[in-house]
Amino acid sequence: MRILLDECVPLRLSRELADHEVRSVPEMGWASQENGALLALASGKFDVFVTTDQRLSYQQAVSTFAIAVVVLVARRNKLEFLRPLVPELRRALAEVKPGQVRRVGV
Repeated sequence: MRILLDECVPLRLSRELADHEVRSVPEMGWASQENGALLALASGKFDVFVTTDQRLSYQQAVSTFAIAVVVLVARRNKLEFLRPLVPELRRALAEVKPGQVRRVGV
């Protein structure tokens, strides 16, 4: 699975997803892009966009994009707060479809 990590997600989280192809927004040269433009750029190139931005699903019509979105919900977007969400994240990755938003850690 091709996963794109938002710039608000620590890159070290990718180590927890080593069995997937994981890239980050800065790696792709897309840093500072607005959410709509970012989803448009990632659509078709990635299967899932992983973010901690809880507003994204309310601000964007995710259903119009050919990419799924997984929102990680934790007290902070530090690795130590996100790592416990990895088992649930893996389940979400297996189930979520393009155009859907899945919240993990709710």
